[in-house]
Amino acid sequence: MSVLRNGLMIGSMLALAATAGCSSEKTTYVDNSTDILANDMMPAPETGNMMGNAMVPGGERAEAVLKTADGTQVGTAVVQQTADGLQATVQVNGVPAGKHGVHVHMTGSCEAPDFKSAGGHWNPDAKQHGIENPQGAHAGDMPNLVVGDDGTGSLTFTLQGGSFATLMDDDGSAFVVHAGEDDLKSDPAGDAGARYACGVFEAQ
Repeated sequence: MSVLRNGLMIGSMLALAATAGCSSEKTTYVDNSTDILANDMMPAPETGNMMGNAMVPGGERAEAVLKTADGTQVGTAVVQQTADGLQATVQVNGVPAGKHGVHVHMTGSCEAPDFKSAGGHWNPDAKQHGIENPQGAHAGDMPNLVVGDDGTGSLTFTLQGGSFATLMDDDGSAFVVHAGEDDLKSDPAGDAGARYACGVFEAQ
């Protein structure tokens, strides 16, 4: 009797131990799965946008649609905050071949036919015109845009002053493509000729 009782007791203990082992293993599996799912579904913290490999503080970006006096769209200009400053990119299509002065202008207005409402070049630091001018340059000055025989051209340039907040102040800013070549040094506008196309910057 005692042998049988001992055997039953040992069997019961082994069964309980096996059950506890299975329960422990199952609990561990469920807990791990829950943690993995929670981590996978957790949104990453937003610390800014990416542009190439450079972090964009706050992701500030503005775009201007460039139109001629008769309303024909001929391109776009984009200003984007990057780690190195304000990067301006202009792309055009259907523009006469050759070199064209391009600048950010101080007022967000493009009234045809002459676009004079855009004001002068964006110049918050009160400098002289031209990236080759020892007294310059305006914050809105850029190299010439070279347009090919097919009427297309593009240019990317980091503006040498100003901030996105200043660019997008109460009266905004505009981008102008001139009819002629900018000499890059004579004040106040590089003798770049008439304003061929204009676009008002809109924050994106």
